[in-house]
Amino acid sequence: MRATCWLGKREVRVETVPDPKILNARDAIVRVTSTAICGSDLHLYDGIIPTMESGDILGHEFMGEVVEVGPEVKNLAVGDRVVVPFPIACGNCASCHKGLFSLCENSNPNAWMAEKLLGHSPAGLFGYSHMLGGFAGGQAEYVRVPFADVGPIKVPNTLTDDQVLLLSDIFPTGYMGAEMCGIEPGDVIAVFGAGPVGQLAIASARLLGAERVIAIDRFDYRLRSARERAGASETINYEEEDVQEALLELTGGRGPDACIDAVGGESHGHFPIYAYDRVKQALMLETDRPIALRQAIRACGNGGTVSVIGVYGGFIDKFPMGAVMNRGLTIRSGQCNVQRYLKPLLERIERGEIDPSFVISHHMPLESAPRGYEMFLHKEDDCLKVVLQTGGVPSSLAS
Repeated sequence: MRATCWLGKREVRVETVPDPKILNARDAIVRVTSTAICGSDLHLYDGIIPTMESGDILGHEFMGEVVEVGPEVKNLAVGDRVVVPFPIACGNCASCHKGLFSLCENSNPNAWMAEKLLGHSPAGLFGYSHMLGGFAGGQAEYVRVPFADVGPIKVPNTLTDDQVLLLSDIFPTGYMGAEMCGIEPGDVIAVFGAGPVGQLAIASARLLGAERVIAIDRFDYRLRSARERAGASETINYEEEDVQEALLELTGGRGPDACIDAVGGESHGHFPIYAYDRVKQALMLETDRPIALRQAIRACGNGGTVSVIGVYGGFIDKFPMGAVMNRGLTIRSGQCNVQRYLKPLLERIERGEIDPSFVISHHMPLESAPRGYEMFLHKEDDCLKVVLQTGGVPSSLAS
């Protein structure tokens, strides 16, 4: 089969690799019809996530058709159309029983690697380093799906691939980011980063009843989408105005009730703090640039919540713990427990409450994945979200 392979920093290539096989009785094989390039994939592309190996198959946002199931998979059948969540979860451990599927205790065969860096291991993830399991990803023609009796959700043929594909990751991630804010009527939420996850966090905050949502970014096309499509009430271009001052002015001096960091460890900012973080990274004294996170903490109103859904890989510097402690802030974070949100969010899509496909800006064949990565990284042609198609069910037509 053909698959998108990581070969090194800023180098991906679509290559011919062996077809996946059933290895466990709870496995399934899915023929991919649509798969997406995620902002988190850019962290791999940029080489900041450790334990990647040349030839690793990328991709954790995918859907398709079941073509084979193991003998213990009773909930799926050959021919079912499914969306696959990016965390791999057993459904049986203590974390899974709590609904914390991204912290599954049984799905990462390389837990010892993660424990060295993180203290404890989270779940295994598709296509996201050997530290998180070394599982082949979904930017391919076929994927082996472990614990297929727990993860994939069947989707109706009345919905297009585009409408449901993002249930695999960024729609539930954006929704969880908004949910962690504990939104109450009248709340003002600031979302740092208007990329695809930020857009869906904005839309989710409105779904959950936020009175106002303020989007912060530096690209005009993303800020325009945030206003016109995601539902942001106001936008701030941080290259044109001071974020702290603008948020104080927009909130009567109180600051937002909650802030969502939808950027993660490769955020940008003004000199000198941006230069400081880049130097620290170059000297391997810091793994991530937490510029947006620092801003979110400082800007959040007293007693508020900072919700962190942007991906961080390791260690950060100049963390404003004094602001967190002295102003009574709550920080909530985590990889999304996608399995928990699949059914309720699918129902919202079916009811017409939201169509998350509004973030998709480009469709390409799988063979064009290297171009898709370059376009997404450099924000070419107002690129917001790239979907790769394998020649299966077209995203523009429901089968």
